[in-house]
Amino acid sequence: MLVPLTRQKFEQVVPLIATGLQYKYYWGKFSNFLQRLLISVVAVVVILLVTFVFKLEFASIVFVLGVISAFFWLWYPVFQASMRNLQCRRYKYGGFFRGRVLDWWITDQLMGKTETVNSKGELVIIENREKQINLELGDETGFTIEFVAPLRPAHKVITRGQIAEMVVMSNRPDLSSIEQFSDIYFPNRDLWISDYPYLRRDFFNEVGQRLGRDQQQKPRRRRRVEELD
Repeated sequence: MLVPLTRQKFEQVVPLIATGLQYKYYWGKFSNFLQRLLISVVAVVVILLVTFVFKLEFASIVFVLGVISAFFWLWYPVFQASMRNLQCRRYKYGGFFRGRVLDWWITDQLMGKTETVNSKGELVIIENREKQINLELGDETGFTIEFVAPLRPAHKVITRGQIAEMVVMSNRPDLSSIEQFSDIYFPNRDLWISDYPYLRRDFFNEVGQRLGRDQQQKPRRRRRVEELD
């Protein structure tokens, strides 16, 4: 089942400003925080030096720049998430997709390589690999989507035939060509699968309920539907 969403509903489920989960995603590890903090400190020092050396008199501008630089470590994750959200919101049309898991499999993805030297002075290359879950979703019309995300222990409950939901994005009003899609939700398990949490999950659940998720009927032959208000 693929139901077109109105622009208003699409912009509700795909937020412009970062949500808490999106902020947490871009907050990163402690090393990422230290890197941002170092940038903040260096930026503030540079502004103070430039102001002192050139005897700048634009006190208000210098103050604003100083505040922005000092809190770079805090607001930059919001900026990163908001820019990623904006890339999704640039698509003209969105749709609510409900299908089933046709197949799933696990792969081992090479994320990067690190060169080091062992105790014998020999060059050793360490491969950084990550296990990923691959999902093939489809509906009764033959429409299919392949999705990849980092593997988590909670994913062991996924089985073939389970109902899966997501938001798809396109520049065509009939959604005949899908350009991007969101994270996946399994309503029977209350489970989300994603690398990045694209959606406002409260609004998305509201959409699913309005479309009769609780009935959990098997997919039927797709027919023309009106946009969801």
